[in-house]
Amino acid sequence: MINPTPSQINTAKQAPHNKVVLAKNSGFCFGVKRAIELALKTKEKVYTLGPLIHNPQVIAQLEQKGIVAIDSIDDIERGKIIIRAHGISRSVITRAKKKELLVIDATCPFVKNVQQIAESLSRDGYQVVIIGEANHPEVIGIADRVRNPIIIEDVSEVSGIGQFEKIGVVAQTTQSVENYKKMIHELRKHSKKIKISNTICNATKKNQNAAKGLAKNVNLMIVVGGYNSGNTRRLAKLCSEIVETKHIEVAEELKKKWFEKKKIVGVTGGASTPDWIIHEVIKSIENGF
Repeated sequence: MINPTPSQINTAKQAPHNKVVLAKNSGFCFGVKRAIELALKTKEKVYTLGPLIHNPQVIAQLEQKGIVAIDSIDDIERGKIIIRAHGISRSVITRAKKKELLVIDATCPFVKNVQQIAESLSRDGYQVVIIGEANHPEVIGIADRVRNPIIIEDVSEVSGIGQFEKIGVVAQTTQSVENYKKMIHELRKHSKKIKISNTICNATKKNQNAAKGLAKNVNLMIVVGGYNSGNTRRLAKLCSEIVETKHIEVAEELKKKWFEKKKIVGVTGGASTPDWIIHEVIKSIENGF
């Protein structure tokens, strides 16, 4: 066996690394932190309707602590159930209480605010338009509180909604600001009276602005977060419109070819991405994997 010379050791240590810059605002938002804290406070097994947050790695950790995701109220007969940060339809809460399940409401306060605004608009006779993903649990929970809601995700859908005496608009809290503005511009063509409630939460706006600002000053953006996380996907889309962008869940997905000739790399994480995963990604990039 031949031992490496000091010069060979130094060469290995001095291998070129990418400069990595973390976005000023990234990772867990207030609503997600609050939901996890409420779940961890329980001292016995507790169930969540669907994953508590959209991050597989965090869900796996919670399961080890006895916090188990189920698909339906019908899956359990007794115990504690947590309403996740996205909120839920009123009918599900009613069914849970009828079964005498102990309900812990971890709905994000910002989501509750959207629910209340939408309900008020509907009560006042507005045609409520929800800007968001029709199958997202947050949007389902908002729509449940509205009479005949219209849900639109893309500006191309607006032209087909028809004309109304008055329209009231709310948005899924994690919608992109740019998409929201485009939608509003088009919706104005469908009613002489339109009441606009910009319900995108401040954390989302800050994360998006920080990511876009960073994307303008790097050669590559890495967006970290669950593939099932809508806000993470939107972050990746926003960044990709500015610079080459890769969306990953964990550091193991990084590929060396992405970093060729990329001197400065930007990193951000979605609202459901814990700091420890983001920092693992940064450390891996700095160390050349």
